[in-house]
Amino acid sequence: MKRHHGARFAGLGLSLALLAAVCQAAPHTIKVGVTPGAQAEIMNEVRRVAASEGLALDVVVFDHTSRIDAALAAKQIDVASFESKPALDAQRQRHGYALTSVATTVTFPVALYSRKLTNLAQLQRGATIAIPDDRDGIARALILLQNETLLTFRDSAGLHATLADITSNRLGLKIRAVPRARLYDTLNSVAFAVIDSDSAARAGLHPARDSLSLEDARAPYANVLTVRDSDRGNAWVGQLITAYHSSDVAHFILTRYQDSVRRPW
Repeated sequence: MKRHHGARFAGLGLSLALLAAVCQAAPHTIKVGVTPGAQAEIMNEVRRVAASEGLALDVVVFDHTSRIDAALAAKQIDVASFESKPALDAQRQRHGYALTSVATTVTFPVALYSRKLTNLAQLQRGATIAIPDDRDGIARALILLQNETLLTFRDSAGLHATLADITSNRLGLKIRAVPRARLYDTLNSVAFAVIDSDSAARAGLHPARDSLSLEDARAPYANVLTVRDSDRGNAWVGQLITAYHSSDVAHFILTRYQDSVRRPW
């Protein structure tokens, strides 16, 4: 009789362990905070793939990016998918959020656009170019220009490079810092302008089709999936990453956006 009861309790213990594992894998429908447009469209494809693997996602679209990390920290959502790693780091430092990135998603590339040039070999010495005038925009533009060997800046500046950090400018380019909203309007007067993906889209420009050069998919500005520090070890996080990095999602991104949305994975 004792052996009979022991086997029954052992079986009950195994059942409870399996139930606990299932609960850890998917404790509830996972709420993912995104911005409208491509982020939401891609995440809806991720939701379809995840559902086929038993993970339920609820895609929550926020109109203002400033609300998403706060909602994640407050446990109103479970995951965020909308910002780059440098932007997340800035938010954590500013607000003290206990959030962490767990995987890259996509890169929305900044690119060089021109009405006067068809390739960078035509760029003349002393030409004027335009870049964004905000701190993050300047740094990102300078990294792209350095990658194109048009200039160099101090290594110590890293992702915070400014115009004062430039150490060489082989063509003597004149660099105008312009508000993002006005960059498209400069195309009639400059050799090229460095324009971010959102501003380009509003102007009807597509990086893959219309640019002279665009940011590499593996640039430091790839977007990331973000979770609370306390959740990073949960099984559903790995399931979500697997769904996002699936061949189905890769195919969707390529066919829907071509290289105007780039994959760093």
